[in-house]
Amino acid sequence: MKDLKKPENACIIFGRKSEISQRGETKTLKNYLSLKNGTDVRGTAIAGVKDDPVTLTEDAVKDIGRAFCLWLREAKGLRRGKIAVGHDSRLSCKDIEAWLVEGVVSCGFDAILTGLSSTPSMFMLLQDDFGADASVMITASHLPYQKNGLKFFVKEGGLEGEDVSRLLTIAEAGDFPAAERGTVTKRPYIGKYAADLVEKVRRETGMEEPLKGKKILVDAGNGAGGFYVDLVLKPLGADTEGSQFLDPDGSFPNHIPNPENEAAMKSVCDAVKRHHADFGIIFDTDVDRAGAVAKSGEEINRNRLIALISAILLEEKAGAAIVTDSVTSDGLTQFIESRGGVHHRFKRGYKNVINESKRLNAAGVYSPLAIETSGHAALKENYFLDDGAYLVTRLLIALAKNGDLEGLIADLPEPAEAEEIRLKFKSNVDFKTLGAKVLNDFAAYAERQTHLSPAPNNYEGVRVNFDRDHGNGWTLIRMSLHEPIMPINLESNSAGGNAKMKRELGEFLKKYDFLMTDGVF
Repeated sequence: MKDLKKPENACIIFGRKSEISQRGETKTLKNYLSLKNGTDVRGTAIAGVKDDPVTLTEDAVKDIGRAFCLWLREAKGLRRGKIAVGHDSRLSCKDIEAWLVEGVVSCGFDAILTGLSSTPSMFMLLQDDFGADASVMITASHLPYQKNGLKFFVKEGGLEGEDVSRLLTIAEAGDFPAAERGTVTKRPYIGKYAADLVEKVRRETGMEEPLKGKKILVDAGNGAGGFYVDLVLKPLGADTEGSQFLDPDGSFPNHIPNPENEAAMKSVCDAVKRHHADFGIIFDTDVDRAGAVAKSGEEINRNRLIALISAILLEEKAGAAIVTDSVTSDGLTQFIESRGGVHHRFKRGYKNVINESKRLNAAGVYSPLAIETSGHAALKENYFLDDGAYLVTRLLIALAKNGDLEGLIADLPEPAEAEEIRLKFKSNVDFKTLGAKVLNDFAAYAERQTHLSPAPNNYEGVRVNFDRDHGNGWTLIRMSLHEPIMPINLESNSAGGNAKMKRELGEFLKKYDFLMTDGVF
């Protein structure tokens, strides 16, 4: 990354130039906290995209590697530990791996390189006898090719947001004591991780090749999920003809590896129909999310995916609380309740639903599943790890036992219409404060209308039900977790219902001049 020309007493963020102090000393200025994204570190790693300067620089990554070592000493009492480092297929992964490892070994810790890995495998190796004390996954999930990031794990789980903030604060301080250099070794783990999934299926079904006679294809989107074909499906007897985009390629030449992406889902649905497959699987880049496709070629995604895994779990034990994010449908609630379960609709954010499910269990409420409509799914039986490959493996066990999966969700009530609007704020406004005002105003407005009724047990934003004459559905207005955006979800049980609800929402929202409503409603 080339330095930009700046006045002599200025700096480029992330330490590419130094500020001249009044005493004539140089002091590197850093802004590593801006790289925090929820519980991850994310930034731009490849130059060349307009208005997207590189932020995940060599200096930043080295400092963050050093800071993780110091955080482990501070939080876990490790003096000289071993850190496993894996990566997905992104173009910048090898550079970032080298920089991260340099930071780790310069602080006296040892690095174990696992190579191409899935994010879940980087946590599971800490539960195994692999020999690592902590791990780092280099990934930015489904984001564009120029992005990259870091996910951190210890044996107890992924770091929380406050842990990442502390780590980045240590990195910004830059106070790294001298240490004898650590060592670097290479030891892949994805084979052992896959073998454990195979063993689970065989154990649960009582068969060596329970998928024999089934055609099951995988769309890995050129991410890290291609291993699932050779290392999981084929040993279980599946015919994997029609699997596509298995080779790692961080330019993502075919489609974004993202189960929520319309083009990606169409690609795998078309493949299932073209090859007459019994089941289709799609992974995101680092395999912590997944989507599925039924034999009919219809996607099993969002509410349908949640319903499917919920049906499987509730058949095993009734009365369970299924924790989902806030945008799930009323039809899903009916489906879960019809099977003796409880639908606990919580906040967006995979860590939010996971932590809420953990909280329920700690309070004595059995909750085996925390799942987002994005495809993040974490099961209690699997350390509450959001693991797309484990979720799919659970579905394959049900497929082997039942011969059909669509039948398990045949009675799921589907809305006639569903839509999400992402309403932007104008630039340079205090969008968090203004957004909170809009939500409060809308809640008060809904209370005054006889045709609107607030949804019970709502934990995020304002969710309101519209009566039959005014839309026959519901809307949820909330704030994005990280961006100056107000997402609005609408679902109606009647054709044309969304249009009625949108008209009313447009009339309500147009008075707020800091919202970009033109052409939206």
